[in-house]
Amino acid sequence: MFKQFSIQAPSAVIETELQHKIDNKTKPLGALGDLESIAFQLGKIQQTLIPNVSKPKMIVFAADHGVVAQGISLFPQEVTPQMVMNFLMGGAAVSVFCAQHNVPLRVVDVGVNAQLNEHPLLGIRKVAFSSKDFSQQAAMTSHELEKAIQAGVDEANLAIDDGVNLLMFGEMGIGNTCVSSCMMTALIGVSAIDCAGRGTGLDSAGVSHKAQVIEQSLTRAEQVTGQKRSAWSAQTLAEQVGGFEILAMAGAMLQSAERQTAFVVDGFICSVALLFAQKVAPSVRDYAIFAHQSNEKAHKLLLDHLQAEPILSLDLRLGEGSGAILAYPLIQSACLFLKNMASFESAGVSGSEQ
Repeated sequence: MFKQFSIQAPSAVIETELQHKIDNKTKPLGALGDLESIAFQLGKIQQTLIPNVSKPKMIVFAADHGVVAQGISLFPQEVTPQMVMNFLMGGAAVSVFCAQHNVPLRVVDVGVNAQLNEHPLLGIRKVAFSSKDFSQQAAMTSHELEKAIQAGVDEANLAIDDGVNLLMFGEMGIGNTCVSSCMMTALIGVSAIDCAGRGTGLDSAGVSHKAQVIEQSLTRAEQVTGQKRSAWSAQTLAEQVGGFEILAMAGAMLQSAERQTAFVVDGFICSVALLFAQKVAPSVRDYAIFAHQSNEKAHKLLLDHLQAEPILSLDLRLGEGSGAILAYPLIQSACLFLKNMASFESAGVSGSEQ
């Protein structure tokens, strides 16, 4: 069994003071829109009137997936290790944006189907060389699930112990939109065709095939477990149709929340990791800041289910943490207006008469 998490919802004690401080800045009530919500959430998480995200970190978890054998991706599996090397060499979008905003990047191998060379930015926490093809058998053993969750826990602890006060997560793994869609289908009870998207660029026939593979995989797992998917525990779902990097992200989110540290949710795949984490411990949701609504078909449906308001909507569908790092300057701005913007009293400006 994987680690049990003890997550407390952020205390409401500071809410009145926070809202008063936000409302008394030199602006009309609510005029900074979503920035006010972010500032309020961060202040509540950190239990302070001056929340701080000056020491962020991006962690990208990478793994391969056996279900790629079913032809659900345009790209071959060897792209996963190639892209990991691209991250490490600074050539990927997330690498470029992290460098732009001076955010440290760490890439963690939890299941890449290759032996990767050592690199200063690379963490090796390999669970196995790829998950199994879940259309034919369980994706992983209970021991592998435990290791995947623990990889995320250990990475979150490593960062927070080093003083990181905002974690951002990304992922890399050919086939992981299929895995995410499969997990989402089981977790919220929608159809496979509603969850299956174009991923790396599938055409309509490819999407239809992906949905078929998802439904066949879930039916196989129901027969093996003797349970309807709606009755599966988090452990059963993960073992049957999970992905190592998705579960590592979930573990990192859960540990971040347990340690009362805010984290940024990237796009569709990262949101599915949060959905799984929420099944394990519902209060994890309180610590999540949603970066963007992606172009992936099911992401809006999932965001609506999570009652999440993302910061951006830029038609992105890249993954790898790209949306999370693009949202970071706005999260910084939310903290800075709360800290530095004048109040009506301090600026000698007349407030509203209403």
